[in-house]
Amino acid sequence: MIKKLAGEVWKPLTFSGWKHLRNRYAVSSLGRIASYKQDILKEGKVLSGSLTTGYRTLNLHRPNNKGTLYIHREMAKIFLEKNSPGHKYVIHRNHNKLDNNIKNLRWATLEQMISHQQGSPAKIAYKEKQANKTEGLKLTATQVRKIKSILTSKNRNITIKQLAKNYGVSEMTMYRIKSGENWGRI
Repeated sequence: MIKKLAGEVWKPLTFSGWKHLRNRYAVSSLGRIASYKQDILKEGKVLSGSLTTGYRTLNLHRPNNKGTLYIHREMAKIFLEKNSPGHKYVIHRNHNKLDNNIKNLRWATLEQMISHQQGSPAKIAYKEKQANKTEGLKLTATQVRKIKSILTSKNRNITIKQLAKNYGVSEMTMYRIKSGENWGRI
């Protein structure tokens, strides 16, 4: 039996192969998942699901189909309208991947999703950590300054491949230094 919470709305999950399963499944507007036979409130059982890359998922063995359903995506399909066909991604407004309350979810375009991710506390902390990293680096700040001056020189007579070889790093590292992705603070 499921105790309905204030303001909670339950809606059935329908997905490819759902008719072949023993149980039915539903999601609530507050982000809960449940399995049931006939009546969600009388005989339903709240499920915790699994975690896949930080997102709450439901792993079901369906015929001819992948078993993983991302709960936030399924909830958006059921409860939220898309603004346009370009809105293919579901984001968590507060950046908490486990907070699947419908008020915390919204459809987004690729550009909106990428922009939203840049404001994530985890992303900001990672950037800060990388910017202050001092151990395990192949290059020193002095070397990077010299590399940057070579890369920006109009009279450069060395290829990026040769430059990478001279400093014992990959070409990709050179491209990342050039774009500012790596060593952007120098």
